Amino acid sequence: MISIEFILALLLLGVVVGFFAGLFGIGGGGIMVPILTSLFLWQSVPLEQVVHLALGTSMACIIMTAIASLRAHHARGGVRWPIVRLMTPGVLLGTFVGAFLASILSTQYLAIFFTLFMAFIALQMFRSEPGQSRHADINGLGIHGVSLSIGSLSALVAIGGGSLTVPYLLWRHIDIKTAIGTSAAVGLPIALAGSSGYLVAGWGVAIEQEWVLGYIYLPAVIAISIASSLTAPLGARAAHALPTGLLKKLFGVCMLVLSLQMLISVM
Repeated sequence: MISIEFILALLLLGVVVGFFAGLFGIGGGGIMVPILTSLFLWQSVPLEQVVHLALGTSMACIIMTAIASLRAHHARGGVRWPIVRLMTPGVLLGTFVGAFLASILSTQYLAIFFTLFMAFIALQMFRSEPGQSRHADINGLGIHGVSLSIGSLSALVAIGGGSLTVPYLLWRHIDIKTAIGTSAAVGLPIALAGSSGYLVAGWGVAIEQEWVLGYIYLPAVIAISIASSLTAPLGARAAHALPTGLLKKLFGVCMLVLSLQMLISVM
C-alpha cells in the first residue's frame, strides 16, 4: 500500500526537479537519485537493490522533464538543433553501455561512484566561465567521442547529461542560455535510452515491490513526471531572465549534500 505521505514526497520532489531542470538544462538525476534512495529505503526496498531502482526510476522520470524543459527553451530560441543531432548517436550508444554497467555493479560501489562524480560536478559549478572564445562550430569525431562519454556517465549515475553537456558547450563558447536549452534537448535521447537499458537490465530481477518494471518504479515515475512537467517551464523562464552564477553555486552545494546523504544511507 502506497501511503499519502510517500506520494506527497514524490510530488514535491517532482516540483523541485522540474524547476531545476528548466533552470540549468539538467535532467534532475543529481537531485532525484539520493532522495529516491532514501524514500525507497523508507518503503523497505532491499538494500542491495535500492540504488539500482533509484537510478532506473530517475532515468525514466527525466523523459517528461526533458520534454517539458526543451519545449520551453525551444520556444525562446534557446536550442541549437544541429548540435543536438550531432550528439544524439553518441549519447544513445553510450547510455545503453552505461545502463548495463550500472546493473552489474553493487549498491555500495554505485553509491561511492555517484558521490565522487557528483562532487566533481559540484566543484565545476564554482568555476568561472572561460574568457577566450573557441569556435562554436562543433563537428567531427571529437563531438562523437564526447557524446559517447556523456551518455555512458549519464546512464551510470542516472542524470540527464546536463551536468556534463552544459560545461562542454560552455567550454566551446556556446552562450550559457543556449547551452542550457541545447543540453535539455540532448537529455531526451539519454533518458529514453537509459530507461530502456534499466528496464531490460532489471527485467529478471525479483524486487519485492508492486508496480515495478525492471529497475523502474512506476508510481514514482508518474508522480514526479506530472509535477516536474508543470515547473520545468518556470525554470526555463527564470534561466532566460535571471543571472545564473549564484544559482549554479547553490546548486553545486545542493548536489554535494544530497550525494553525501545517499552515500550515508546505503553504507
